[in-house]
Amino acid sequence: MRTLAIETASEACSVALFDGTRLLASDHRVLGRGHAERLIPMIEGLPEKGRAERIVVSLGPGSFTGVRIGIAAARALGIAWDAEVLGYPTLALVAARTWQPDPRPVTVCMNGGHGEWFVQNFADSSQAEDEVRSLAPRDAAAACLHNVIAGNRARELAELIGDGAMALDLLPDASKTYLLHETRLTSNLAPIYGRGPDAKLPGQ
Repeated sequence: MRTLAIETASEACSVALFDGTRLLASDHRVLGRGHAERLIPMIEGLPEKGRAERIVVSLGPGSFTGVRIGIAAARALGIAWDAEVLGYPTLALVAARTWQPDPRPVTVCMNGGHGEWFVQNFADSSQAEDEVRSLAPRDAAAACLHNVIAGNRARELAELIGDGAMALDLLPDASKTYLLHETRLTSNLAPIYGRGPDAKLPGQ
């Protein structure tokens, strides 16, 4: 089965095409912004324009706009190709990148919003130890359970913790989605925001 992977939750935009677990082609670019303009041309640049029987897409948390762009594209292609569309948690993909050559406990720390970071702890398996939280840096340091920290805010968190914490400066990458256990995939394509809405209704 061919699988198209789409990752747009961070400043990186990436796509990858797999035959089973074999990577056929991929494109990974650190854009900052502009995912909406770049994503479809990147997919079209893959073999057979990325056509696949299955599509996996990042659900976040991360960039609100980026996550929604990726999900919308995956849904549209799924309809056009009559393909199965599944989502995965972005932080789980970052964690999975650290489990080589052997699984190990890791805390993932990614840029959030309003000066906060998304933090989640992972044991030496494919399962998270807690829920994603959006925390101020000092609170993130208190929530960190492991001395291996991965993500685009790993260095800052490691500096706060000290005591030999090791930082792995990683961004999510669609070409690494083969590392995700099938249990991390879901047919529920609701975005994972990791924090409550900034705007509230009157009286709330």
